[in-house]
Amino acid sequence: MSLPILIAILLPGLLFLGLSLLWLLGLVPGERGIARSSQGVALLSWILFSIETIPILRPLAMPLRLDYGDWFASGHAHFGLSLSVDPESLPMLWLTALLTGLVASFSVRYLHQDRGFLRFFSLLNLFTFGAYLVAAAGSLDVLTVGWELVGITSVLLIGFFQLRPELVHNAARVFAYYRIADVFLIASVLVSHLWFGTAHLDTLSPVEVLSKGVDRAGRLHWIVLFLILAACGKSSIGPFFGWLPRAMEGPTPSSAILYGAISVHLGAFLLLRVQPLLLASDPATVLLIVLGAASALLGTLLHRSSCDAKTSLSYATQSQLGLIFVEIGLGWVWIPMLHILGHSIVRTA
Repeated sequence: MSLPILIAILLPGLLFLGLSLLWLLGLVPGERGIARSSQGVALLSWILFSIETIPILRPLAMPLRLDYGDWFASGHAHFGLSLSVDPESLPMLWLTALLTGLVASFSVRYLHQDRGFLRFFSLLNLFTFGAYLVAAAGSLDVLTVGWELVGITSVLLIGFFQLRPELVHNAARVFAYYRIADVFLIASVLVSHLWFGTAHLDTLSPVEVLSKGVDRAGRLHWIVLFLILAACGKSSIGPFFGWLPRAMEGPTPSSAILYGAISVHLGAFLLLRVQPLLLASDPATVLLIVLGAASALLGTLLHRSSCDAKTSLSYATQSQLGLIFVEIGLGWVWIPMLHILGHSIVRTA
């Protein structure tokens, strides 16, 4: 992996650490300094991702990969630190940098003189770093780390106005939904290591899995089921349908970036990353299409009958997410990716 991509991924995480350290030392910078640094990091990341777009999207271009060895090991299971940027992950990185930069610019005036100004921008940068890790993850291990960072920052931003009990209550409910879904993602990581000996996305393929015998082929259905349930929890689809309107209680900029653009689409993006594995399991494919279609229909009905704007937007978002899930289940790649990009931009606007 080229150095510009690595720098672009690390920048928001380093800025979060810097702002946190200044806060601990009692050296809180002014609003202008906080905003300018966040905007600058988003702009620089977007430029670096854009520079790398052309060579990666060329025909027959090889993905950029970087393996830092093992994060830790337990017995025969090795949890690696690996990143991968290819034509599927790069658009998500580019989109995240673009939209978080726009939200950072809009939030300068929206949160002017709010005592949570530093907290908001710190969480925004941590969220951005987590979203980058999910998009550029080369293994389910790294993806889980980014997934958890996105989840905890999303919950903290829902309950941003801490003096309002209803907001804190809604944040706790969303946190509960997230944790249930996270159990399935963590289970998929564990069974990948135990059953298949790897969690790397490039080696966790149906060819590799099915070549290890009939017993392993039966286990394939379980790991795919876990991944579908994890994605449903993040995107408010199927059994997790309905929590999205509660997430709209936070500041409008964070609602736009989290529950209109980036966070809710990470479930669909996860399924895109493991789509070859998904399509090797017919029961899982049928389940995904059914859950997506049912969520799209229900979201459309509720969207058209809601009496307030934010609730209506949240259900409209769920209807589109349901359609994206159906598109992934049908085996399409670029149609759901373009759907994610276009829908994210429209909802942010």
